[in-house]
Amino acid sequence: MESNLDLVKICENAKRILVTGHIKPDGDCIGSTVATTLFLKKKLPDADVRLMIENPAPCFMALSGIETVEPDFAGWKEKTDVCIVIDTNAERIGNAGKFFKEAATTVNIDHHISNSEGSAMINLVDPHASSASEMIYRLIPKEDLDDEIAKYIYMGICHDTGVFRFPNTSPETFRAAADLIGYDFDFSDLIEKTYYEKTYDQMITTSSIVKDARRFCDGKIVFGSVNYKDFTEKKLSPNDFDGAINELRIIKGCELAIFMYPMNESTIKVSLRSIGTVDVSKISERFGGGGHKRAAGFFKKATEEELLKQILDAVKEQTGWE
Repeated sequence: MESNLDLVKICENAKRILVTGHIKPDGDCIGSTVATTLFLKKKLPDADVRLMIENPAPCFMALSGIETVEPDFAGWKEKTDVCIVIDTNAERIGNAGKFFKEAATTVNIDHHISNSEGSAMINLVDPHASSASEMIYRLIPKEDLDDEIAKYIYMGICHDTGVFRFPNTSPETFRAAADLIGYDFDFSDLIEKTYYEKTYDQMITTSSIVKDARRFCDGKIVFGSVNYKDFTEKKLSPNDFDGAINELRIIKGCELAIFMYPMNESTIKVSLRSIGTVDVSKISERFGGGGHKRAAGFFKKATEEELLKQILDAVKEQTGWE
């Protein structure tokens, strides 16, 4: 495990460099990967540096610099020289996985405890970092920061710390943020548009999820979901549920929020959020997923009720709740 990385040195002789992150990218994934791509393009102008991320949410698509993202990247005829995976392990990068497998050199930069060993030839994993974006901030020399790179790093840090509300926020996180807002970008509008602002349809969908939520273990667990029938008939997308689990988590007395929605007719996406009483990374790992102690998730082929029972049993086993 590396204690630090010199990305320019790793990539200095590469002709083809691919940066990627996890499927269904959140603000930290977008922020850290775009910042890294912009940095490498600046430092290695003769290299072909590409960023492949699948389906960023609409709230990110109006940002300057987002044009570096290639959701449907066809790739090179030749093999990738360096593939850099950020904010996840190599199992969750979707179609970019084929380039990772063929790359001459692979790098993994992550902050998830479930990926503590990394999944590449060269690994830098820090479970104590607030975000992958904060890790990228440490890796980019200060003389190479500019307005665009700073903007994306700041956005990523804000998204993964809940705008500095979550316990993963450290003094180092605040020091990084203080430095970043000194650059020329509208940090207030950036977070308003990408973190807080929701469409009318998103708010209607979220309010319905909260209204129909169920509680277990004397209200310590709050469960919300979208079933496959509603998902298809109302032509919903995962973007319509953005922020729904946080609305469940902030219900008074809730120590664990569970949210489910269908990926297709047989597979369910599960998100878990805890105030810390429940280690959801361990719960998620039991179902083949991962994440942090307070935020984790996984995909599973099962019915909603079957899966809910399995999760509740796992939580009760860990906590002793009735």
